[in-house]
Amino acid sequence: MKSKIVIRGARQHNLKNIHLEIPRRSVVVITGPSGSGKSSLAFDTIYAEGQRRYVESLSAYARQFLERMEKPDVDHIDGLSPSIAIEQKNPVKTARSTIGTATEIYDYLRLLWARVGHTFCAVCGREMRPDTVQSVVDSVLALPPGTRFSVAFPLVLSSLVTQETVIENLRAQGFVRLCIDSVTKHVDELAAGGTEITDAAERLVVVDRLVVAAETERRLTDAVGTAFSEGDGECVILLASPVAPRSGAEPLDRLRFTERFQCAYDGTRAPTPAPQLFSFNNPRGACPTCNGFGAVLEYDEALIVPYPDRSLREGAIDPWTKPRYEKKRRALADFAKQNGIPLNVSWRDLPPDARQALLRGRGRGFKGIVPFLRDLEEKRYKQYIRVFLRQYQTAQECADCHGARLNPEALAVRIAGSTISEASALPLDRLASWLDGISFSDFEQKIADNVLREAQSRTRFLLDVGLGYLTLDRGMRSLSGGEAQRIGLANSLGSQLVDTLYVLDEPSIGLHPRDLNRLLVLLQRLRASGNSVIVVEHDLEAIRAADYMIELGPGSGEHGGQVVWAGPISRVAESPLTGAYLTGAKSVPVPLERRPVGPRWITLTGAREHNLRGVNMKIPLGALTVVTGV
Repeated sequence: MKSKIVIRGARQHNLKNIHLEIPRRSVVVITGPSGSGKSSLAFDTIYAEGQRRYVESLSAYARQFLERMEKPDVDHIDGLSPSIAIEQKNPVKTARSTIGTATEIYDYLRLLWARVGHTFCAVCGREMRPDTVQSVVDSVLALPPGTRFSVAFPLVLSSLVTQETVIENLRAQGFVRLCIDSVTKHVDELAAGGTEITDAAERLVVVDRLVVAAETERRLTDAVGTAFSEGDGECVILLASPVAPRSGAEPLDRLRFTERFQCAYDGTRAPTPAPQLFSFNNPRGACPTCNGFGAVLEYDEALIVPYPDRSLREGAIDPWTKPRYEKKRRALADFAKQNGIPLNVSWRDLPPDARQALLRGRGRGFKGIVPFLRDLEEKRYKQYIRVFLRQYQTAQECADCHGARLNPEALAVRIAGSTISEASALPLDRLASWLDGISFSDFEQKIADNVLREAQSRTRFLLDVGLGYLTLDRGMRSLSGGEAQRIGLANSLGSQLVDTLYVLDEPSIGLHPRDLNRLLVLLQRLRASGNSVIVVEHDLEAIRAADYMIELGPGSGEHGGQVVWAGPISRVAESPLTGAYLTGAKSVPVPLERRPVGPRWITLTGAREHNLRGVNMKIPLGALTVVTGV
């Protein structure tokens, strides 16, 4: 394995035919003035060539699905590993991608809820537990010794089947008794006539007749297994005389069991939990109202009437100010005249019932603006109609799932009292504590162990990059470039790759000094795993934590593109510019005088976007204001 990346004759963009030897399995910082060629070297030369060579090594079929990188303008590069770029930008545009799906933590949570989640009845709130052969056997053997009973299963018949066919099929399968409306009869007796099987309200096929005793356990197990198999997951225990199944309970003449998730009290059924049930990107789990987006587009009065100071005559209702809707404006004037709605009064001053009539009313020859826009949705296949309608819509929380994105069946499954959407709404630092504190039974622990460990590990990686304030249900496209980059870095740690080249673009941007140290530790962990890390960086603390530094310059644009200095960080004092700032010989001057603030201010009241919690603040105009925090 070569110990260095050797670059000869790099001329990409403004690079001036530079030659470099970069140590592998080290944290290497590329620094210099803005425009000096840092990104041209790191991303457009080193990463591009590493990625291009990796893609070229794949088959022609595989290459067609991958982005092809242009060969950089360089004479020779040796010692490259497959490369991964984690840039300072957020490439995600779809509303379906969340932090949970991007980091795969949500995928592990889906597995967890599917395997060890507890399903609760949506009607009465009681837990639904599917029965097993062993649980039925245990319940029956818990009855008083000597109790006589029969194991049976429901017989479902088509309206077209005849009684003769039913009896013939039962004999062929070895069943000789049926319980017809609580009366047990032999099939020979039924064949002789007198009782119509097809007309009965309840039909049960008797599998076996037994007595509660320890020696009948094996025979009982076989009978229950047969009943579940033949009865489509249903089994009925018919008691010879009413017995209380447990102390204090009412005596019963039959016990019903099912392998399905079905409430024993009201009969409500639920699907068997599966990972697809908890995916808002799958029709099985997505809320049918919002299709898994958590929000629906609704027509917004503030957009339909953007200028409430205008009157109807002045065009208060914006959609009908368009030339093509001249007839609608005339119909509006006629409707207003018939209903005594003044045309010269501002929208804001109109009575509430008049505004509602104009927005949503229907009358002879007139249709309110909202019904009018909804009718237009039938022509959404036309692009200009889609663009026109979108002007007047805003995304509002789905009234059915309340932003959870999932259907009621998925939200009926809980672990430690929480649904998967409630767990996803926890800040990551609280989610980590919640995952650590879950208590499982011994059986559940064996099932959940590996999945839970992986979810905990990936959550900790996000905490290590200072993202503990985010939630798994937060949309990826709402993140800043720095947050998206740190998520990519956490994913890289979670993938546990070795001998890979990571190229990062200023990961310290947006980080408070308190969180920067944790980021630097992560870069060192990547290095310790046998990877090479190249970072474009300006932060002095990040530069000090590196193993090797490359300084480009001396200026920007055509005045840059040269290697000013390269060497181990222990000799950084030799660097003519960056070294002077690292050693304290130079510093950024602090203004001796500050500009007075006021009297004009930007006032912010009740800001609640994302994780803001009703923030109230004033920002002075005409001054340089810094917003900082962890």
